[in-house]
Amino acid sequence: MQIIPAIDIINGKCVRLTRGDFSKQKIYNNDPVEVAKSFADAGLQRLHLVDLDGAKTGNIQNLAVLEAIAGSTRLVIDFSGGIKSIEDVSSVFNAGAAIVTLGSFAVKKPEIVEEWLIEFGADKILIGADVLDSKIKTRGWLDDGGIGIFEFINKLSAIGIKNIFCTDISKDGAMEGPSVELYKKILSDYPVINLTASGGVNSIHDLTQLHEIGCAGAIIGKAIYEEKITLQELAGLNSD
Repeated sequence: MQIIPAIDIINGKCVRLTRGDFSKQKIYNNDPVEVAKSFADAGLQRLHLVDLDGAKTGNIQNLAVLEAIAGSTRLVIDFSGGIKSIEDVSSVFNAGAAIVTLGSFAVKKPEIVEEWLIEFGADKILIGADVLDSKIKTRGWLDDGGIGIFEFINKLSAIGIKNIFCTDISKDGAMEGPSVELYKKILSDYPVINLTASGGVNSIHDLTQLHEIGCAGAIIGKAIYEEKITLQELAGLNSD
């Protein structure tokens, strides 16, 4: 299982929200590049970089942060937030991301995502399914996506998407444990997808659980910043 640390950006700073609430943000570092370097120095290889300003406004806002991190580390970066055109996709790749992550756009324009899948390849597209009470949320978790998680995954599978991460918003930033039962149900219904868990991870035990049920990866944010899990522990797991 791949360990993927997360950096969420608001106004160029490294922050974390609690349960997707923009009014409950905590700044952990004014320099996201410094944070990314600490991940790379610990031996981690991936980074989940989220432009929360872009997700909220619908337009990429923090491309410069991506460029700075990509220019300063060798991390394999997936980038999300405000991507809504093929020009945006190209800009993200040109800025140094290896993978484009799509959330709200994939809910609203699956037919265009299918075109991008053909254009760039399945390994370059990651879909984020943000869930609250089994319903998809969009625009930085502010809007109702009008579709349930299983219907959404069914549509994604039909167009050839295999790489998906699922965030249970009720768990995100709460550090109360991940939604193991939800992930088990998804993996049972869709065994061919590569599912990455996101939200709620608070301990090595949580990661062990996610590995045991078959998750391909786990995204970890607040547990790192609150020092519930050390980078050394994560690097050791990543090399196993």
